[in-house]
Amino acid sequence: MIRLNELKLPLDHPADALPQAICARLGVDIDEILSWQIARRAHDARRKAAILMVYSVDVALADEKAVLARMTDDAHVRPTPYTTYRFATRAPAHFAGPRPVVIGTGPCGLFAALILAQMGFRPIILDRGKVVRERTKDTWGLWRRGVLDPESNVQFGEGGAGTFSDGKLYSQIKDPRHLGRKVLTEFVQAGAPPEILTEAHPHIGTFRLVTMVESIRRQIEGLGGEYRFGQRVEDIHIETDHDGTRHMRGLHLHNGDYLEADQVVLAIGHSARDTFHMLHDRGVFIEAKPFSIGVRIEHPQSWIDKARFGACAGHPDLGAAAYSLSHHCANGRTVYSFCMCPGGRVVAATSEEGRVATNGMSQYSRAEFNANSGLVVGIDPQRDYPDGPLAGIALQRHWESQAFVAGGSTYAAPGQRLGDFLAGQPSSAFGEVLPSYKPGVTPTDLALCLPDFAIAAMREALPVFGRQIPGYAHPDAMMTGVETRTSSPIRITRGKDFQSLNTCGLYPAGEGAGYAGGILSAAVDGIKVAEAVAQSIMAR
Repeated sequence: MIRLNELKLPLDHPADALPQAICARLGVDIDEILSWQIARRAHDARRKAAILMVYSVDVALADEKAVLARMTDDAHVRPTPYTTYRFATRAPAHFAGPRPVVIGTGPCGLFAALILAQMGFRPIILDRGKVVRERTKDTWGLWRRGVLDPESNVQFGEGGAGTFSDGKLYSQIKDPRHLGRKVLTEFVQAGAPPEILTEAHPHIGTFRLVTMVESIRRQIEGLGGEYRFGQRVEDIHIETDHDGTRHMRGLHLHNGDYLEADQVVLAIGHSARDTFHMLHDRGVFIEAKPFSIGVRIEHPQSWIDKARFGACAGHPDLGAAAYSLSHHCANGRTVYSFCMCPGGRVVAATSEEGRVATNGMSQYSRAEFNANSGLVVGIDPQRDYPDGPLAGIALQRHWESQAFVAGGSTYAAPGQRLGDFLAGQPSSAFGEVLPSYKPGVTPTDLALCLPDFAIAAMREALPVFGRQIPGYAHPDAMMTGVETRTSSPIRITRGKDFQSLNTCGLYPAGEGAGYAGGILSAAVDGIKVAEAVAQSIMAR
């Protein structure tokens, strides 16, 4: 087949316009086309008065070689890439072990376990939290009643932090093997809408993610994988050879059990702070990495739709509008939007008692009243937390504790009207934009729970963003703090074989280890790590 990219048509084009455009671009008659299908669909809204739909299409022709030969100068006409996943290896029949262990059931751990199971290696999967349905009840317990379960919440439990998010399934990672396609295909088989295979910015939403995670678990178990929930890894057992080489040998669980394991995928997510400390104490090589801190900012979704799409706002082919913003400030900081959630809500995302952290979430429909995104400031170890590899965790905890106090010490979050924030005065009430965060928002001064440089940078950036998106800097826009879990504050450094730099058999993976950011990139990293584990087992 031939992949034809950058086919642009008006927003409201008729159904027959796309095949006609294919014929015009390729210089063929309609009867020469054996079949065609959309590979990707996006929109170009840079000109609100003339929004375009942009397609990539796979076309089967009677004589594809001839067409490709005469179109070598058109960079948008190429053979369709091969995107079917090929397994790196297979376990021998009736594989009995040693069984690999996957710690964590977020997107990374889920796909590491799935690939290992599909290759026949019967992984054991540990998670400190609960199955996704029970975890959802516990999470709602914090949102509705202000009751936190430190082992079952937005961060911990089946599905990982991505379960309570917008469910975005796009990434800017380089993916020459099309592993992302494998992820999307598995999601569709697990119940995701088929259009995620073609939309340029696919998303799923929380409720659909719950049922998909359950479906993939059933597949893994059907292939011989074994889940063990409520199993927190308390310690690791490492043996050192006479030449100083360190090897994984087993896992000590919090209930006193010991699990022999010499191939361990560490997919624990970016909030497993106690595990990070344990690994550091055991000499596993860890280094501090940059992350960002800030707030969640909310506007009515209708404001964003109108600003981005003009008179076309509300068009069913466009959906709820998103945005991406960035500004380099005079103090050397960068302020940018993060994890934008159209038609969603701000959610409580803490996993530790006495702390407040926020995140954003949407359902598949993206039909709730407000749009929200992180408004965050980049920070780095050299400048902001130079006191060792775990200093970023201490920084997160400090500002989350400050936010807890500023919100009233009840898991309510501190909030401020944008106008008051720019004026440097506390808020005493909300305006036109009502906060969506549960269990509640306390009007206050966000300067109490963010560093001075972040406050200064955001005050500089907000008017700039307001000029880019009309209404963004409206005085009644709502800011809720704090956003600290943008990414992991550490990297568990690994080598080209995906194993820890100084501990053989330990495979740091995904967002918590510092190698991914978001559902898709974490899942892709899980696939790569699973392949490395399988090849290591087969090389014995």
